[in-house]
Amino acid sequence: MITNKRYEEHSYDLIVVGGGMSGLCAAIAAAKHGSHVALIHARPVLGGNASSEIRIHISGADQSLKQPDYAEGGLLYELMLENKKANPNFCYSIWDMVLFDAVKKQKNLEVYFNTVMYDAEAENDTITAIYCVQETTEMRFKLTAPLFVDATGNGTLGYYVGAEFRQGSESRHETGEPHAPEEANNERMGNTILLRAVDMGHPVKFTPPAFAKPLTEEMLKKRIHCAKMRDHIDVSESPDPEEYKRTSMTSSACNDYGYWWLELMGDGEDIIPDYEKIRDDLMGYCYGLWDHIKNGNEGLHDHESENFALTWVGALPGMRESRRLMGDYMLSECDVLEHRVFDDAICYGGWCVDLHAPHGLLDFDRLPSDCNFYRGVYTIPYRSYYSRNIKNLFMAGRDISTTKLGLASTRIIGCCAIGGEAVGIAAALCKKYGCNPRELMPHIGELQQLILKDDGYLPGYVNEDPADHARRATFTATSAKANGAPAQVKSGISRKIGEETNAWISDGIAEGGEVLTMKLDAPQTLSQLRLTFYSDFAYPIRVTMAPNRQKQQRDGVPAELVRDYTVVLKKDGKIVREIEIKDNYQRHNVLDFEPTACDTAEIRVTATCGIEDAWIYEVRAY
Repeated sequence: MITNKRYEEHSYDLIVVGGGMSGLCAAIAAAKHGSHVALIHARPVLGGNASSEIRIHISGADQSLKQPDYAEGGLLYELMLENKKANPNFCYSIWDMVLFDAVKKQKNLEVYFNTVMYDAEAENDTITAIYCVQETTEMRFKLTAPLFVDATGNGTLGYYVGAEFRQGSESRHETGEPHAPEEANNERMGNTILLRAVDMGHPVKFTPPAFAKPLTEEMLKKRIHCAKMRDHIDVSESPDPEEYKRTSMTSSACNDYGYWWLELMGDGEDIIPDYEKIRDDLMGYCYGLWDHIKNGNEGLHDHESENFALTWVGALPGMRESRRLMGDYMLSECDVLEHRVFDDAICYGGWCVDLHAPHGLLDFDRLPSDCNFYRGVYTIPYRSYYSRNIKNLFMAGRDISTTKLGLASTRIIGCCAIGGEAVGIAAALCKKYGCNPRELMPHIGELQQLILKDDGYLPGYVNEDPADHARRATFTATSAKANGAPAQVKSGISRKIGEETNAWISDGIAEGGEVLTMKLDAPQTLSQLRLTFYSDFAYPIRVTMAPNRQKQQRDGVPAELVRDYTVVLKKDGKIVREIEIKDNYQRHNVLDFEPTACDTAEIRVTATCGIEDAWIYEVRAY
């Protein structure tokens, strides 16, 4: 028997398997709320589909600026603001660094990079351990915890321990969904690799490899409505030519980023074991497409690609759909289109019902994506985030409990990330109450309030935290615009929604600053203030390779943010504590200090990051 194997055993409060954006946010959130967390990640960099290995930019409920008020906040927005400050040139390696730094500086969190979970065991419908190997060190691990999060995307942990799951499409008869097929089927949305090309300023030749699969203009053109379908000759993500004119950075007719529609499902009954074959085929079609762009001469289009050279081709396909682990509730397309607000809502979504052609690129006569847009948002219930038959298993990401058409909206990265954060907070509450995920339901109100407290947003819910002294305080200010009364900082909603600003807005900033004063209803001993500032969601801040999406962004951090401010705590008119903040670039500021008896807090804003008025959405006091 071979005995020379490196082996260790470790125990945690929570183990998160999968370090994409959902698992990353779950792990950080649980650790912030006091759980000892292990994050198991098979790759060397964090972020999953949003990492430098795959490079899908983070989209969400704003539907690519169709409804910007609903952009995701919380931990995801915090990470993107960190990146926006450090990464003006949209470098994916710096984005990797931002995520690496976030986990390394987080207390209570241990990350296992390059570590593959190869097995798991369960007893009495409860996971008892997972088994992992770290390929770089040859170390094997047995890891145990009372709670687990499956953030693998594929539902791998759940699959290993017998969690109930689904694949493919439900029938319209079962779900009542308007876009469901008449009969259930096993069609799945496929995997994609992306590429990037750059204008080198001089002619560049391209010789395709032997494995390249030829593609022609006839194969790529749209036969429905006689318009382009698999667009590969400009920089627009959208078939709308007006959007192209508004957002394109370059007049070049050759796209230097793409192509999301370079997608394959494979031929087997299960997309997961077909992953490597799909990758090989995608590589062939990717280089075949580039050969067509560079060398094709069919007299149909001039791709104007003579000076363009490939600078990056993804080697790790991004996955859209595989297993969905079943919870106590299965979110459906009907919930999405009806804008359901659940009593146990812990997340929200707003992306279209984005259903891709089942055979992707090879469905030449079909739209690559049939995206059913709508206005507004919907919520996702807590019951969709834990397994219905494995007692201590949470889900986060695209493997949560939905129908196939529900997944078509919830799978988008922004939605996955904020759902992961909510799951992490839920896991910390399970530790607090010594319970399993289902048993947390009586405490769902507490979970919802913690999500809001951490700068999350839940449609239909407002701050009702009884521990927040600011809710009972009186607010005044040195100046205020008509739509920005001081009292709005305790509206319970920490963002603009439609015409409602939900913020104090100063009338300019006078010399010496503008002051928002919070007068407590009675003297209190405070040790924390939470301030939420304005950041215009109409200007995205995500890292992206798409030139038209880069064009939508501004240089530097959002101009609306409060940059310099001072908090002064007073008791009976005397200053008892003063906190000065310079060069702030975050939307959500948490100020911790030694317990201080006071009756008043003054927030003096002396500078923003660019605009003339000071905006504060919310003040909380603990």
